Amino acid sequence: MADPRWDIVGIGNAIVDVLAHANDDFIFRQGMTKGAMNLIDAGRAELLYEALGPAVEQSGGSMANTVAGLASLGGRAAYIGKVAKDQLGDIFAHDLKSAGIYFPTARLVGGAPTARSFIVITPDGQRTMNTYLGACVALTPEDVHADTVAGGRILYLEGYLWDPPAAKQAFLKAARIAHQAKRLVALSLSDAFCVARHHDSFLDLVHNHVDILFANEAEITALYRTKSFEEALKVVRGLGKTAALTRSEKGSVVLNGDEVHVIQAAPVDKVVDTTGAGDLYASGFLYGLTHNLGLKRAGEIASIAAAEVISHVGPRPQVRLADLIKERAA
Repeated sequence: MADPRWDIVGIGNAIVDVLAHANDDFIFRQGMTKGAMNLIDAGRAELLYEALGPAVEQSGGSMANTVAGLASLGGRAAYIGKVAKDQLGDIFAHDLKSAGIYFPTARLVGGAPTARSFIVITPDGQRTMNTYLGACVALTPEDVHADTVAGGRILYLEGYLWDPPAAKQAFLKAARIAHQAKRLVALSLSDAFCVARHHDSFLDLVHNHVDILFANEAEITALYRTKSFEEALKVVRGLGKTAALTRSEKGSVVLNGDEVHVIQAAPVDKVVDTTGAGDLYASGFLYGLTHNLGLKRAGEIASIAAAEVISHVGPRPQVRLADLIKERAA
């Protein structure tokens, strides 16, 4: 097998983010669950856009944020995700390609428009997402090409995309291709909402198709239905897989079997917007793994990348992360 062309090949929901600031009262009046991701339909998307007020539109989506972060660290990435042949689709594709990310997925023509996520940021920096999936759900196994998947050192799957049956089949096809090519498969559980919806199939996916697992405290306790993080951690240690478990201001735990490292959260002057924190954590961790830096260093880089993105509005870094890592190491 030839050397990998990319460090990461990511598959996820291709979404344009619409970010706006609001208070907790707005969250309550709109019937949202604070801090969660809510799926909405086209009609709700139009009403919410009108209610939001001033907003900033920029390319997003969990997996796209991760590969953009990886590129900022100096890594190489490819991305598989579906956008429509429309203005937002043009913006999304331009942003990825300008970051040096390979984006081969064919556009959707004549179907739903490009997906968008309305992200409401409250004064405490917490983000509440309301997502209209649009063209995202049109991803099929035909969009997964063997040469692309096999060209990555690690295939990274976004749990948010586990909903549509065709996308689920695309995941499984990609995982088979990756393992046949002797590559690793990583998964982000994405949201406790996703875990609750797909509990049994997520368990099967994690146990039978995944080598590297990303989850936060709520997600991992939901997956293993434990009362505490410590109980869930014990289960994960027994799996014999690499895992990165994030705990917000408590930092994270990275492990593989008996090798366990507690990583402190990197300092940040002020938490402005937590959008993308987990996505950029994954960028740093995967960069460390694919550059053979070891679990502990991978976790430290991940923590620094996450701290940078929560220090400003938006889910992608505003400085070159490779330079930031060098500064912190000096």
